[in-house]
Amino acid sequence: MSKLVKVAITADLPPGQAAAFEVEGRRIAVFNADGAYFAIDDTCPHAGGPLSEGGVEGCVVRCPWHDAEFDLRNGEFLTPPADSPVRCYPVFVEGDDIKVQF
Repeated sequence: MSKLVKVAITADLPPGQAAAFEVEGRRIAVFNADGAYFAIDDTCPHAGGPLSEGGVEGCVVRCPWHDAEFDLRNGEFLTPPADSPVRCYPVFVEGDDIKVQF
């Protein structure tokens, strides 16, 4: 059964920013890409880099360790050295609350 978990408020995550959270035993990264919020696993499948610390351009995040890129909308990997996607989670904004569905 899925549930919504509040991870932050909108004021804490301005456009172009990301943050990592431990939720339901998982480390996830939540991004504000020009006012649209996305959540993916925070760990790059290539070598474990923290995706929440990577650069974001549009809906793409670049791993800070080896430059693998991922689409924030669906978790798909876009460039090597990654060769597999990251899990993506639905995000909902209710009032000022940012909630992730697990």
